[in-house]
Amino acid sequence: MSKATADSFIVMIEGQEGDSYQSLLRLAQKVEALGFGGFFRSDHWLPIMGKRTLDATDAWATLAGLARETSRVRLGALVSPMTFRHPTDFAKIVATVDQMSGGRIDVGFGAGWYEGEHTTYGLPFPSLKERFDRLEEALNVCTALWSDAESSSYTGAYYSLDDAPGVPKPAQRPIPVIIGGRGTRRTPDLTARFAAEYNTGGTLADWVERCDRVRAACERIGRDPGSLRYTHMPATIVGLTEADAWKRAEIRFRHAGQSGDVKAWIAEQQTRGMLFGSVGQVSDRMRSYVDAGCDRFYMQIVPSPEDEHVELIAQELMPRVIA
Repeated sequence: MSKATADSFIVMIEGQEGDSYQSLLRLAQKVEALGFGGFFRSDHWLPIMGKRTLDATDAWATLAGLARETSRVRLGALVSPMTFRHPTDFAKIVATVDQMSGGRIDVGFGAGWYEGEHTTYGLPFPSLKERFDRLEEALNVCTALWSDAESSSYTGAYYSLDDAPGVPKPAQRPIPVIIGGRGTRRTPDLTARFAAEYNTGGTLADWVERCDRVRAACERIGRDPGSLRYTHMPATIVGLTEADAWKRAEIRFRHAGQSGDVKAWIAEQQTRGMLFGSVGQVSDRMRSYVDAGCDRFYMQIVPSPEDEHVELIAQELMPRVIA
């Protein structure tokens, strides 16, 4: 059974939904001062929920700045799509930012899913199989370059290394790799082979089933399933009371351009694992995940939370879950 600590609580921001670097910096420093374990953001080039003209800052450029302007919190992106992050370039960027942070980066890899941002910016969007093939090769390339080896060679269908010097090295070796998703075959297999952490969402039953698939994949290759961290990324709306939570739900509902009944929308989101309600209601649900083995919560808050929201989570919710 896992035990929650303050480090189990990560604030997760959808940075493409209008956040400037200055707004991200202010929030990251607030999150650090409140005692959260980390500050993460998405890696997308186009807004998903809000208007297309919202700021969609680059994930790794902003993380580099945050690495120098924070001192304790873990930092990272969930997740960086290999469809627009070439692995040799990505390896250098991540290693550099990890050095800049003093070894506080967790690096999330993804196959890419948002076709709209690829079409808009003229990026290839191959088949699902090819995207996973590229992800697997990217993991091979990056982990080789981040290893203690002076140089690495690799030949794949899409990427290759020819006696490539693996410089710069990240401050952490190995640097923690996160793989997420809900796939039933390749996602568990790649997680077992390459990752330090498996991240997924869903209801408690969904989450447990997906984690069990990853544990089985570990056992197939002789890896101890207990060597992985198992984490949850729920959309999160918390209020001191349920009435307060509904006020915040209206804000997210409007940002996402939804129409109709906000209560029906929230009910549908809860079937996907959303944490919604009063501090007491949400803490009960979070403790059920902890009891099932959850090591971290990436609390996805859209749009970026006002100070009162993160203060409420830190001062009222966290102590109840940790207790």
